[in-house]
Amino acid sequence: MPELPEVETVMRGMQIALQDRTIQQTIIRRHDLRWRIPADFSKAVTGSKILSFCRRGKYILIRLCCGQSIVLHLGMSGRILLDSPVTPQAHEHVVFVTDDGKRCAYIDPRRFGMMDLIPTAAEETYRAFLKMGPEPLSNNFSAQTLVNAGQNRRTAIKSFLLDQHVVAGLGNIYVCEALFRASIAPIMPACNLTPHAADLLVQSIRAVLQEAIAAGGSSLKDYARPEGGLGYFQHAWQVYGKKNQPCPKCPGTPACNGVQHMTQAGRSTFFCPQHQKNG
Repeated sequence: MPELPEVETVMRGMQIALQDRTIQQTIIRRHDLRWRIPADFSKAVTGSKILSFCRRGKYILIRLCCGQSIVLHLGMSGRILLDSPVTPQAHEHVVFVTDDGKRCAYIDPRRFGMMDLIPTAAEETYRAFLKMGPEPLSNNFSAQTLVNAGQNRRTAIKSFLLDQHVVAGLGNIYVCEALFRASIAPIMPACNLTPHAADLLVQSIRAVLQEAIAAGGSSLKDYARPEGGLGYFQHAWQVYGKKNQPCPKCPGTPACNGVQHMTQAGRSTFFCPQHQKNG
């Protein structure tokens, strides 16, 4: 599933191409995505000017002059293709055509993504955002918020960070990378997070996300940038997908057996038990 950096990259690509344009035509080929697209969606958005874009967690918000916002989630396999050809692509479910002739297509083979329409003024009370945690790149996310959220919670720190109620938008790849940078074991209980370790973790989360966004995200399986290019941050992974490879933090250390792999809550975890210890 695309994570925060991939979603941010898609949003920025859409913003460059579509902001201040008017939706001249809306083509819906399938309404039955993860949640059904509203029946009046096409009529409601066609003729509206696109005012701005915003990301909330792994969702993209497209704000229109009619006072409505399109809510988009890419799901497992969804992607946006800008300047899509007139001939429909495989699994192309929604197409927006703007007044300058650009075609923006939503393609989703598995149909686990979604598209909805809500009043812009009511975005914060939308069902997906109501209990969502702070954005990790915002000032609302801090070491203290992590320590407070982790009090009395014995869940593993990795699963804790993947909880969207704790922090918005973090996914499996970037949590593995951030925990490695902060030298924190993924199995450590969240309640053991000290203020010092929390500060290192916040810095690591922000750094890995910012670097990934600058690289256009990580290209895995179905993900590509909206103009069709690939992201490159997968080349900078230090532990993710590196099972049995040398740990970059423990070169030549006899006690280090390299990057290890385990499964936590059904998700792959990559870590170095020698390097990742503190709390």
